[in-house]
Amino acid sequence: MECRTGCAACCIAISISSPIPGMAHGKPAGVRCVQLTDDNRCGIFGQKDRPAVCSGLQSEEEMCGSTDQEAFDILTWLEQETAPKVISVGCFNELG
Repeated sequence: MECRTGCAACCIAISISSPIPGMAHGKPAGVRCVQLTDDNRCGIFGQKDRPAVCSGLQSEEEMCGSTDQEAFDILTWLEQETAPKVISVGCFNELG
């Protein structure tokens, strides 16, 4: 499958833990990558400082769906399903 030009779902919906030029600590899920141009193209495509995770990501129908919105919805769901789970532990006070 060819990546849909201007879709950018993978550059917004998912988190990236690798440093990105302009985002030294990566980017959180749901945050637009600072390297996206106004027309949703990668501003560092093909450059050596583009994160390997971005360069290695291959579009597939299961991940990208058939529309940009479907891709965003699928990737948002995948991000939520694979995010580390936070376990809340109640606070206990010892009564004397």
